[in-house]
Amino acid sequence: MQQFVVPQFIDVEDKVLGPLSVRQFIIMLVGAGILFLLFNILGLIQFVFAAILVMVLLFVFAFVKINGRPFHFFLLSLLQTFKRPSLKLWSKETDRYQFRSEIVPSKKKGTKYIPKQKTPLSSSRLTQISLVVDTGGAYEKTDLDQDEMSVDQGVTTLEI
Repeated sequence: MQQFVVPQFIDVEDKVLGPLSVRQFIIMLVGAGILFLLFNILGLIQFVFAAILVMVLLFVFAFVKINGRPFHFFLLSLLQTFKRPSLKLWSKETDRYQFRSEIVPSKKKGTKYIPKQKTPLSSSRLTQISLVVDTGGAYEKTDLDQDEMSVDQGVTTLEI
């Protein structure tokens, strides 16, 4: 029997450059690009304050994990929760007259839906259906069988 090596730590990101994973390295590269643009656009004092803010955000997005998930996944979940909260509360004290006011009566009068009445099955139809069920549909009723049934239905016999 062949033996296979089963990976142990599949949830750990691969380290590419020293202790940095690919995701962390890309975030740092984007941050360096943003800092370079800010250095060319802003003055020295403005750049220092902007650089501190950008580096803090880069550190948070690259290295902080909340509940074992990267920060950007946590931030997306947080935004979705604020957009559409999933907690639904039921208030027992709602007024029952409030629900009656929400029901709009039908404006069309005289047009009611009347369900179709089912007609009861006749005895000949029942025997035909039972014949199909008993024989598995292999036996079909012919006109001769219809004549025999009509004769049989007219005569009642009493066996003693």
